[in-house]
Amino acid sequence: MVNTIKQTKNDKKLLRVIDVNLNRSKEGLRVVEDAFRFIIEDRILSEKLKKIRHNLDHIIEDRDLIKKLLSSRDTKSDFGKEINNIEMNRKNLFDIIYVNFQRTKESLRVLEELFKIVDKRKVSTIKKLRYEIYDIEKESFKEISSLYDS
Repeated sequence: MVNTIKQTKNDKKLLRVIDVNLNRSKEGLRVVEDAFRFIIEDRILSEKLKKIRHNLDHIIEDRDLIKKLLSSRDTKSDFGKEINNIEMNRKNLFDIIYVNFQRTKESLRVLEELFKIVDKRKVSTIKKLRYEIYDIEKESFKEISSLYDS
């Protein structure tokens, strides 16, 4: 449980991974949500993505957890924050949407696993959100596949 996590060095590292993946999943969702809202102009898919993003906020609404996550954040020593060639390899909007769906699913899976240690009560919620993303990705495929050549 969250309350049992003290701030030992390893616990702080675990919380750091959770913080990173919460940020990563919300950022990925925001990119896809904005693409569906402003470019594709699909209100239904945009709203579904927004709902999932807001549901992620409910996972960390506990003030104690928020404090622990923020205190574990260490962007200065993060050697993975530099932009690399793979990240710059986006040819079109399809690539951006596809990559951000993948980023979201992967980070939700990490959260699902780590919350088995931190707070088991939230695991099923995270898993449910991950499967909702799978469904939305499939549902949106026809719309985004037309963007492949644009």
